Order: sequence, then structure tokens, then C-alpha cells
Amino acid sequence: MLNGGPALTEAGHLPWVRRTVGVGRAVQTGGMELDDVRRFALTLPRAYEALVRDRVKFRVGSLVFVSFSPDETIMGFGYPKEEREALVAADPDRFLMPIPSDLRYHWVRVRIGPLDDDEMRELVLDAWRMCVPKKVAAAYFG
Repeated sequence: MLNGGPALTEAGHLPWVRRTVGVGRAVQTGGMELDDVRRFALTLPRAYEALVRDRVKFRVGSLVFVSFSPDETIMGFGYPKEEREALVAADPDRFLMPIPSDLRYHWVRVRIGPLDDDEMRELVLDAWRMCVPKKVAAAYFG
């Protein structure tokens, strides 16, 4: 068991997640990918991975802090509602507003291909911080 989530296989994957490269999934060509996000997200205290309706999600308890589109090219993540329009307006080629049913949540989306490692880590870490108890975040940041 890793960080309080379900036990992983020897390869480090969830046992019920199919790894079908090129079958029913978009194949990334360079740039950030789901596996890059996974490697970082699963190092965060209390974080675990779940597969819900063909979407990979990273959670703390029942709260989702990162979610991927079925083709794994778009990452949704926790982000303050009051700041998301400015984020999307600043870089509309990368950032997207949430789908209409998610507008009520603190959520925004990004195309992951153009992200660099530092940007990905900042987005994932800030989204995680919104979901964990303040004591857990304080202990993580020292």
C-alpha cells in the first residue's frame, strides 16, 4: 500500500488499471504525460490513484485533486474558482475552463503536453494542498 491508498502491482500500477498503449488512447509525443504526473502525485502524503469511468484520478480521501481526460491529454486540477478565469485568459492555448458540470467546483483544466516539470509540480502540489488537512500540508512543507 502506498500513501494510504490501494496496493500497487510490482510494476507500480494499480491492479485494475489497464495499460493499453496506443489502443483507445492518444499517444503523447514528447512533453508531459500521465506517468510524469503519477510519479509526482503519488509521492504526496495521503494521495492515491483511482480509475473512475475510464478516467485516472488522484485523490486524498474522497476529494479529487487531479483528474485526466480519457485520452490522457487534458489534466483537470483543483484551483480557486475566483482566479481561474484570469488563468485561462492569460494562456488560453494551454488552460481551459472546466466543463459546464464542473463549474461549481474549484477546478480548471490544462493541456499537459506543453507543461514542463516545474509547472506540473506546482499545479499538482497546489491542488493537493487544497484537499489535505492543514497539518498534513504544514508537515510536508516543513
